[in-house]
Amino acid sequence: MRRFSELLEALIFSPRRTVKLAHLSGWLREAPHPDRGWGLAGLTGDLSFSHVKAGVVRELASEVSSPELFALSYDFVGDLAETVALLWPASPAHDGTEAAEDLRLSAVIASLADTPRAGIKPLLAGYMDRANVAERWALLKLATGGMRVGVSGRMARTALAHAFDRDIAEIEEIWPLISPPYDDLFDWLEGRTKRPEAEGRAVFRPMMLAHPIDEGMQEGFVPDDWQIEWKWDGARIQLVSAEDGVRLFSRTGDDVSASFPELVTEMKWKGVLDGELLAGTPEEVGSFNDLQQRLNRKRVTSRMQKDFPVFIRAYDILFLGDKDLRNLPLSQRRTWLETEVTRIETDQKDAPKLDLSACLTVDNFASLQVIKEQADPRIEGVMLKKADSPYIAGRPKGHWFKLKRNPKHADLVILYAQRGHGKRSSFYSDYTLGAWRDGEDGPELVPVCKAYSGFSDTELRQLDKFVRAHTINRFGPVREVEHKIVVEVAFDQLHNSKRHKSGIAMRFPRFHAIRWDKPAEEADNVAYLKRFIPDKDV
Repeated sequence: MRRFSELLEALIFSPRRTVKLAHLSGWLREAPHPDRGWGLAGLTGDLSFSHVKAGVVRELASEVSSPELFALSYDFVGDLAETVALLWPASPAHDGTEAAEDLRLSAVIASLADTPRAGIKPLLAGYMDRANVAERWALLKLATGGMRVGVSGRMARTALAHAFDRDIAEIEEIWPLISPPYDDLFDWLEGRTKRPEAEGRAVFRPMMLAHPIDEGMQEGFVPDDWQIEWKWDGARIQLVSAEDGVRLFSRTGDDVSASFPELVTEMKWKGVLDGELLAGTPEEVGSFNDLQQRLNRKRVTSRMQKDFPVFIRAYDILFLGDKDLRNLPLSQRRTWLETEVTRIETDQKDAPKLDLSACLTVDNFASLQVIKEQADPRIEGVMLKKADSPYIAGRPKGHWFKLKRNPKHADLVILYAQRGHGKRSSFYSDYTLGAWRDGEDGPELVPVCKAYSGFSDTELRQLDKFVRAHTINRFGPVREVEHKIVVEVAFDQLHNSKRHKSGIAMRFPRFHAIRWDKPAEEADNVAYLKRFIPDKDV
């Protein structure tokens, strides 16, 4: 546990991605196995213990502190695991009277998995007594599954590639075939065995991504050199059909099949399609807000499938059976794609709901600027893909570009604040923002979105200082503040929402400017915001 807790601390206090990768790569090379495999599973979210919930951690806190002390400490620290780790009394092994004993990570995980619910709390308490503060925090984070140290599954796989000098594409392809503690993976990476067999299996192939539009592209722009498509406001996915089944992957290679069971039914057709997961039907595309009801769910009921249907809009084809098409130019892959989508729809009535992304025709670059702003609100902009481009994993230069529509803006008031995570854990950096509406007793502010990006480090310190000096109420780790600060928020879309008191939900809200000069009374109201809702949602 000691080495793992040191890794977590290093990851939290390393804001730069390259530094995080260096720490993680070093640990993967040097940590003993299977500790590194189990630790990797914890970092990537592939480890869970059904008997360990936040309530157990709170019960542990009640045994070593009063409710008042815990509440004050939790409010100041802002993180449950860290609060309990700090409150827990130091053991003799860590006050200098005894030699500290290191807990073996793999042994801890085995006991957490094997211990029944009734024995979990005393088991954790025993481990806490033998650990230092950092180890206690790492233990509780690992047990409850809430790492939040800035490591995604993609970053973990990138670190593996760096640590063992392998191509990340090789690791990505076999990732769905392996499970913690990844014995087969490390045996291959360290040269003891061959790579696990991926041929004929439903595995992920790393995706090709786009760059923001280049300022100089309009010079010499020739429309016939490009395949131009709408950039739909959905979730990029990859559909893989093979002999061992059908799987759906996110753009980062995570298996999201469980969230969309109707899209992974058995198919006669075999191959790999790249596309966009959208809410609604091909005839009536829904909003991203509808899609969010399905994203990141481990279990989806038939009622939810009926209320929030989804389908795939196909962009590209990577494989047809075992035939790799990625080295063909996009123009040829498009021909293959059109043929195969038609074949799927014709030959298999029970195939996943699927249609083909339309290609757009423009006269010049200026017309692109016009159509992206006049497009359906469910569209984020346009995609420009070189017609002769092969399908290259990652973000290669000069091939694919995205031209997004201009963001919308609104002036909102900061209502609540909560501490961030990682390097922001000591600052109030997550803000709930509100707009005015008419209430029974006159105008009132209602929450419309949460935003935690778009401000500078200097502005963050100023906002944090304001929150501490102007708190008017507390709800656990959340502080309500005086309604004095107006923020100009940029956002992409606005939709109706039954889940929010205001009746609306924002897509990707972020700080655009802090209007220190503007009184809260002049912030926008809900009626104004509803003008941004697409006509189809009204």
